[in-house]
Amino acid sequence: MAGLIRQSDIEEVKARTNIADIVGDYVTLKSAGVGSMKGLCPFHDERSPSFHVRPQVGFYHCFGCGESGDVYSFLQKMDHVSFSEAVERLAGRVGLDLHYEDGSGAALDHGNRARLLAANQAASDFFSEQLGSAGAEVGRAFLGQRGFDANAATRFGVGFAPKSWDELTNHLRGRGFTTEELTLSGLVSSGDRGIYDRFRGRLVWPIRDITGQTIGFGARKLLEDDKGPKYLNTPESPVYHKAQVLYGLDLAKRDISRSHQVVVVEGYTDVMACHLAGITTAVATCGTSFGVDHIKVLRRVLGDDSGVGEVVFTFDPDAAGQKAAMRAFSEEQRFSAQTYVAVGPEGLDPCDLRLQRGDDAVRRLVDSKKPMFEFMIRQILSQYNLDTVEGRTAALRAAAPVVGDIRDPVLRPGYTRELSRMLGVDMGEVAKAVTNAQSGARAAASGAPNAPRHAGTIEVLPERPFSLVELPGDPVTRLERDGLMAMLQRPTLIGRDILDSAVQTSFANTSLAVVRDAIAASLAHFDAPDWLERVVSEVPDTFKNLVQELAMANLPERTEKDVARYVRDITIVLIDKDLLRLKAELLGRLQRADAADTEMYRALQRELVRVEAERRALREE
Repeated sequence: MAGLIRQSDIEEVKARTNIADIVGDYVTLKSAGVGSMKGLCPFHDERSPSFHVRPQVGFYHCFGCGESGDVYSFLQKMDHVSFSEAVERLAGRVGLDLHYEDGSGAALDHGNRARLLAANQAASDFFSEQLGSAGAEVGRAFLGQRGFDANAATRFGVGFAPKSWDELTNHLRGRGFTTEELTLSGLVSSGDRGIYDRFRGRLVWPIRDITGQTIGFGARKLLEDDKGPKYLNTPESPVYHKAQVLYGLDLAKRDISRSHQVVVVEGYTDVMACHLAGITTAVATCGTSFGVDHIKVLRRVLGDDSGVGEVVFTFDPDAAGQKAAMRAFSEEQRFSAQTYVAVGPEGLDPCDLRLQRGDDAVRRLVDSKKPMFEFMIRQILSQYNLDTVEGRTAALRAAAPVVGDIRDPVLRPGYTRELSRMLGVDMGEVAKAVTNAQSGARAAASGAPNAPRHAGTIEVLPERPFSLVELPGDPVTRLERDGLMAMLQRPTLIGRDILDSAVQTSFANTSLAVVRDAIAASLAHFDAPDWLERVVSEVPDTFKNLVQELAMANLPERTEKDVARYVRDITIVLIDKDLLRLKAELLGRLQRADAADTEMYRALQRELVRVEAERRALREE
C-alpha cells in the first residue's frame, strides 16, 4: 500500500492550482472587488450570493452557512472524495507527478470513487469502440434515422453495448477491475447464472458530472427480443445520483454561465439535437423528473441571483408533457431567473423537429418561448367554456391564484391585465380575484368550491401536506370525502361501471378533487394489488398524506356484507349529487333558452330526459 503523499507535493499542487478555476466548475463566480469573487453557495440554498473565493489566498468562505476551506476541502465536500484523491485529481490536472513517503506510486484504491470513475471511463471507451463493430449496425441505424452521424456520436460519446452476456465484464476484468468494483459502479448485475453485463444490445450514452467525468450510463432499447424498459440507466451508486445529474451539463455549463440561459429538454437525443443546432445550453434529466436538486445545480451554474437569466422548459403537448409542466411550475418559484415554456409545432420534440425541419427550426422553437405563467394561464383557461358566464367565472377562479402567485410585483399587474383580456372580464373584477387569491390561497385550497375538473387539468397546488382533519365539515365535503374513502379502499366492490361515473363528477373541495383525478388516472388498475400505490404516485407530494389517510380511515360499517352495500351506496349518492346539479343547470338553461330555437330547446329536453333516466337507474342499483 502506498504511503502518504509528500507534503512538499501537496503544497506544490495547491500553488499551481487557481482555486477559482476549480470552484468555477461548480459555481458561477463574479468579481466582488479586488482579489475576491463571489457566487451562490454550493453548500446551502440561497438567493443572494454569500459565497466568496479569494484566489490569491487560495481559500473560500460562505458568510451564509459558514463553510470555508481550501481547494482540497472544496473537492472533498463537493465530490465526497478523500484528501488523497483530491490531491491526486488536481495533480493530474496540473501535470505533476506525486511522490509518496515510502517512495511508491499511487495505490490501487479498490472500491473507492477514483476506481469507480476509472471503471466507468473504461466502459465508456469500450462502448464507443463497439459502435463501429458489425454487431452495432442497429445502433448506427438508429442514430442515422434521427439525423446523427459519426461525428455527432463521437462528440457526445455515444457507444454500443454488444448483445453479449459478459463481454464488457471480461474486458474490464482484463484491465484490473474487480467484480466488486464493477458491481458497485452498476456496470454489471448478478443473477442465478452469475455476473453479467447490465447493458446488452443497446445504444449507450455516457452520463457525466459537471467536471466531465463519466459517472454512469443511459441505454436505449433497440432489439425486439429485449424485454427490458425502453431506457435503462445506471442504478444509484457512490458516484451516480440521478436526482442531482443533468445530461449534457458538462458540455453546456460554459455557455449557460455566459448566456445566463438554460434549456431543459426531455431526452438524450433532444440534447444532441439542440447542441448540433446551436442551442448549446440544453440539458436533460436522467431517468427522473426535474426536481429541487436539479434546480440547485442549475442556479449555481446560471449565477441565479440577479433575475436576468432564463430557464426554458420544452414539453410534449400530451398528458405526460402537461404533468411535467405542472411539476416544473410547482418548483418555478425556486428560480430567480425568468422561466419559460417552448412547445414545438405539431408537438414535435427538438430531435424530431431538427430531423423534419432543420437546425433553424430548433432555434426558432427556443426563440418562440412563452413565459411560464402565460403558458400555465392558457392551459388552465383551455379547460373552460369562455363563451358562457359560468365558464368565465370558473376560469377566473382557477387562474387568479396563478397570477397571485407571481413573486415579481412589477409583473403581477401586467398578467392581471392579460388575464382580464383573455377572459373578456372587467379589469377590476380580475384584480379583486387576484388579490383575494393572494390573501386566501391556503383557505381556498382547503375548502373553497371549484368548477368540475378532469384528470390532466393543471392547477396551483398547496405547499404543505394536507390531512383529513383540515377538511371542512360541511355536508358536501363529507360526502366527497366518504366517496373517495370507498373508492380507494374497496374499488372492486363498487365495480368499474360505477367508478367510471364517479370520477367524472364535479367536486366542491379542491384538495379532494386532486385525489379524484388521481383515481381517474389509475382506474385501469382498480383491481390490481398495487392499486393504492398507483393512486399515491399520481398525486403531488403535498397530497400523498391525504390519499393515505383516506385509504386508512375506518369505514362506518362493520360486516363485509354491510361494507359491500355501503361503498356502492355512498358512491352512487356521490354520482346522484352531481346528476342533480346537472339537472338544475339544464333546467336553468331551458328557462333561458329562446323558445323560437326549437332545435336547442329539444336538445336540452332530451338531455334532461337522459339525466333523469340515469338517476332512476342509479336508484335501482
